[in-house]
Amino acid sequence: MNPSTVFALILFVLTYVFMFSLQKIRPVIAVFSALIFVAVGSFGLFPDYSYTPLDALREIDWNVLMMIVGTMGTVYLFIESRMPQRISDKLISHVHSVKWLVVVLSLFAGIISAFVDNVATVLMVAPVALAVCKRLKISPVAPIICISVSSNLQGAATLVGDTTSILLGKAANLDFMDFFFVDGRPGMFWVTEAGALAAAAVIWWMFRKNDDRIGEMHKTEVDDIFPTLMLVMTVLSLIAVSFIPYKSNAAPGAFYKPDITNGLLCLLFFVIGLVRQIKKDGSFEVAAAAFKEIDYYTVVLLTGLFVVIGGISRAGVIDLIGSLLAGLSGSGSRGSVFLIYAIVVWVSVVLSAFIDNIPYTATMLPIVAVVTARLNEVGANVHPNLLYFGLLVGATLGGNLTPIGASANIAALGILRREGYEVKSSTFMRYGVPFTLTAVLTGFLLVWLIWM
Repeated sequence: MNPSTVFALILFVLTYVFMFSLQKIRPVIAVFSALIFVAVGSFGLFPDYSYTPLDALREIDWNVLMMIVGTMGTVYLFIESRMPQRISDKLISHVHSVKWLVVVLSLFAGIISAFVDNVATVLMVAPVALAVCKRLKISPVAPIICISVSSNLQGAATLVGDTTSILLGKAANLDFMDFFFVDGRPGMFWVTEAGALAAAAVIWWMFRKNDDRIGEMHKTEVDDIFPTLMLVMTVLSLIAVSFIPYKSNAAPGAFYKPDITNGLLCLLFFVIGLVRQIKKDGSFEVAAAAFKEIDYYTVVLLTGLFVVIGGISRAGVIDLIGSLLAGLSGSGSRGSVFLIYAIVVWVSVVLSAFIDNIPYTATMLPIVAVVTARLNEVGANVHPNLLYFGLLVGATLGGNLTPIGASANIAALGILRREGYEVKSSTFMRYGVPFTLTAVLTGFLLVWLIWM
């Protein structure tokens, strides 16, 4: 192993150890590690390792970052319009017991999360659960936990549902419709929905004895549907341009879209909605509030990690890990491929329970590509989507095992804390573990049956 590879591997491991130990300053750690990679590569401390500031800038996926900023801004305007509460009120009007309320709100949160950021989904739906629970004088802890874990699960359903899906779509060259059907086979949408239905049955079982009746609820009035239109237009535009290939995948001479197309669209509709709201209110207060609600924590964290991943890639770490994992394939038999697939899924579940799934997915995607290539070199004939979708199943659903495994869970517990409820990890896991294991096992089996 080259000295540069050893150095990069040690720095990479230390980066994740510190990010796990010091969760509040993860972005600072990621950026600091990125600067070390660039500094070492720029000053030529290792003859076979070069990594300049310009190289680092090229490694940052600006498209993903702009999508996150633009979508979160539009979602803030959507929430402020009170449309989510109005939709929730409509759903609740057809529910007559707490048992079904939790199931319906969980599924509703999941549907929203298939198109909107998971944290934003929790911020939309959790207040509805709080209002109902206060009225019935019951604890909101369990319902809000179920809402958060359901929103995490459904983020894997579509290309725009979660940052992990966006990262996967770019790496695997998948458009919006490929999440439904790709190469004549069912995509991640159906796998995720099957897991969601199985998990909903688990939620129903856990609340089966809670038959407290729900009376009539006040219906939220909405007098501005423009933010809703902007959010819908964002999703529809992303669907439309997903059919246009990037330059790297376009046929010679064919039209292709710039790498930052999706990000520009998300920013465009956010700006349109923001300008219109400023004009309507006659002040810039909404602009300040909207920019304040953007998740800069995730933006900075991802920026640093893109550079870190570029550094370990140039140092040969990704090829090394991919080769080691692919070495388990032996002659490429079906059994050995299943072993590697199982490792990718279940290791992802365990690690995502403690490490945010966004940096983990960003790290694993290039490794999965290398593993697939190595398997096919020994004649295993593995479709890339087997490990790509397996990674998404494990990384996205695995975050629900613990309260620190996903940003949406942290946000949900923050809401409960502000209401005076301190939730222990054991309490969260009482609901998160059966939900996660049911959903992951369902997805694990379906992806294998479909893609192998």
